[in-house]
Amino acid sequence: MSSLSLSAEAPSAPPAAVDGVWLECIDCGDAYAPFDSVRYTCDCGSLLEVRYEDLPTWDDFAGRGVWRYAAALPFAEGVSLPEGDTQFHRVPRLEDEVGVESLRVKHEGMNPTGSFKDRGMTVGVRTAQALGVGRLACASTGNTSAALAAYGARAGLETLVLLPAGKVAAGKVAQASLHGARILEVDGNFDTCLDIVQDLAERGEAYLLNSLNPFRLEGQKTIGLEILEAHRADYGEYPDRIVLPVGNAGNTAALYKCFRELVQAGAMDRDEVPKLTGVQAAGAAPMVEAVEEGNDETRRWDHVETVATAIRIGNPVNAPKALPGIRETGGTAVAVEDDAITQAQRDLAGEGIGVEPASAASLAGLRKLRERGDVSADERVVCLTTGHLLKDPDAAAAAGADPEPVPGDTAGVLEHLGS
Repeated sequence: MSSLSLSAEAPSAPPAAVDGVWLECIDCGDAYAPFDSVRYTCDCGSLLEVRYEDLPTWDDFAGRGVWRYAAALPFAEGVSLPEGDTQFHRVPRLEDEVGVESLRVKHEGMNPTGSFKDRGMTVGVRTAQALGVGRLACASTGNTSAALAAYGARAGLETLVLLPAGKVAAGKVAQASLHGARILEVDGNFDTCLDIVQDLAERGEAYLLNSLNPFRLEGQKTIGLEILEAHRADYGEYPDRIVLPVGNAGNTAALYKCFRELVQAGAMDRDEVPKLTGVQAAGAAPMVEAVEEGNDETRRWDHVETVATAIRIGNPVNAPKALPGIRETGGTAVAVEDDAITQAQRDLAGEGIGVEPASAASLAGLRKLRERGDVSADERVVCLTTGHLLKDPDAAAAAGADPEPVPGDTAGVLEHLGS
């Protein structure tokens, strides 16, 4: 049985484990010590996961934010700003319009640098400290670079970010710049940047903190823990479905790992696991293609384009972890057009929730699935929004109403308002 199955038994610690923590290949099962040396993938070329001898239950958590869940993480504390404990919004008008039993929005744009990436960086940068590396690096569509720059600055470590030239929203570049990162604008798309930064990491030039790094996903799985706890507190049960944007598929993989560990710990029944439902922009949808065609892996899209820059990715590196998560939970994946994403961004703003375009893909995807009958009226649904609207101010301005010029006196204003 695959270690990625919801029916897999809780793992036993191998000789490589240190204090009950180790890295394990998702395919061949080889195990590695967690902090002896820098490692991103198995010798066989497959992805690694962080594994634990003692899996916690709900009673083992205390405090707030990401580090409330330290019992489920490789460290007792991290490099923190702090992060997590984000809003779990009620959206009554959207709930009625979509036509589901309940709809909540988990707004990860309220993290310190404005995106969910902070959850991964608090663990990832702490791992860099444990390994004793001196330079951090990432490829980014923007949010990763902002988070890495901030957390690298907090830790006093040099930070290098590679961005696709002309393809990153100004707000995100400004964050990375102000936090002191060295920014390299690459002639190519995100996947080109990731190819280069992986090569730099393999040469020992930097410590890679893209979601290929298994420790980063440990922080991101706390999104799932917060959703489950908050939903159960409000409704007495876990959600039926979690709908989330998909770029590199790190959050999909991380939430599925969260659910698997809870099932293995006996803290959650398998039939209580929410359906993981991924949403991509139609112009960058290799995960959707794989789900719809029943493929075990994604096909790399060399040419991707969408207004949702944060998910403008054609080669999702975490697909081998995310595809089993969608299938094992009974979920699905759907592609949505840019105009549907923009409309969803406006409608979330109408409920007072300001998100960047990629975040709004979750609502746009839920609407499409509801219209197709893939989501039923009796479901309790959570939409994950991943980044704040000020991450991409140009897109926000384009989606919003235009300013109205008026004369410089009260009479003129009143006349305009009455016209």
